[in-house]
Amino acid sequence: MTDPYDPSREGAQMSFDGRMSYGDYLHLSQILDAQKPLSQAHDEMLFIIQHQTSELWMRLAIHELSAAREALQGCDRRPAFKMLSRVSRIFEQLNSAWDVLRTMTPSDYTTFREALGQSSGFQSHQYRQIEFMLGNRNTALLKPHAHRPDITRLLTAELAKPSLYDVALAALHQSFPLPDAVLNRDLEQPHSENPQVADAWSTVYRDPQTHWELYELAEKLVDLEDYFRRWRFNHVTTVERVIGFKRGTGGTGGISYLKRMLEVELFPELWHLRTGL
Repeated sequence: MTDPYDPSREGAQMSFDGRMSYGDYLHLSQILDAQKPLSQAHDEMLFIIQHQTSELWMRLAIHELSAAREALQGCDRRPAFKMLSRVSRIFEQLNSAWDVLRTMTPSDYTTFREALGQSSGFQSHQYRQIEFMLGNRNTALLKPHAHRPDITRLLTAELAKPSLYDVALAALHQSFPLPDAVLNRDLEQPHSENPQVADAWSTVYRDPQTHWELYELAEKLVDLEDYFRRWRFNHVTTVERVIGFKRGTGGTGGISYLKRMLEVELFPELWHLRTGL
């Protein structure tokens, strides 16, 4: 009979007294102690972990979007393309998470829904920050965070910065002059579709070899919005499957509110130009 396999024979570290371990580095004790169901319902653990992991992925998305925006404002825009691709993959992960949540039936959800009180994903400040970063800006949506001055300051500061699309349009302007109404708009408001912006992007798409960097930037933005739209759509179908047309726990119209969000276009000129090519 052979001896049991011992990884230490091959140099694996087995003693962590005074050394940093995997759990230490990731602060796993804090993370794994953060699931505190308020009911005895079996599926509440699923609900909590689904939303906590989504917030972690959004934390990374904000990290990448911030770096991408900064890179696009610099001399070398190419690093931003990798970051934008990563954000698209993050939203692919967020999309897959809905598949897990959809294993919870309406009957399962009703066993703990009352324990949620008025809490709702609508109140996620990280999701709000991502929307603001991408250009979907609405100062009315600061109100759910008024009880947290620190979060209000964070979101208000974001509204004072150019969105990702604003930065992309500034890059486009270097090759195709754009009107002042586009370049110096009120940053607290969403971008409004502009025919000169549409013409500029159309020129890029008609001759991508000449304008390759702008062409690649445009496609990275379209790819990102594609995944973001899928996330919104999956959100709608998951909510409809679990609660039907009930109001959301946070007081929104539920499905009616989420379907309205499906109509939002972040980079309208990049989508609409395709018809005319």
